[in-house]
Amino acid sequence: MIDSADVRRIALSLPETVEKVAWDMPTFRVAGKMFITIPDDETSFAVRCPIHERRELIAAEPAKFWVPPHEAASAWVRVRLAELEDMDELRDILVDSWKQAAPTRLVDAFPG
Repeated sequence: MIDSADVRRIALSLPETVEKVAWDMPTFRVAGKMFITIPDDETSFAVRCPIHERRELIAAEPAKFWVPPHEAASAWVRVRLAELEDMDELRDILVDSWKQAAPTRLVDAFPG
């Protein structure tokens, strides 16, 4: 089963990513911009996601994607680890969030 250690391992493999504790939880940043958080219970993680895309994700897969009420106005979505299909899906989600935060020079140099 996929867990928060997998999130951490993949996140830290992305160029210039650093881990920093904020709000008593691990966060991952590139060029000072946060792109992943792992809340306390470690059963989900949050990633950057434009609000219009977030609505579509939640409508298509509500068991996998969700937003707590206090994050409704933000451009983030939570992902339930237990609902992920495989490591490829996890990596795709994390890379997409990283690309939204990373500087253009890193995104342009990133393979794939």
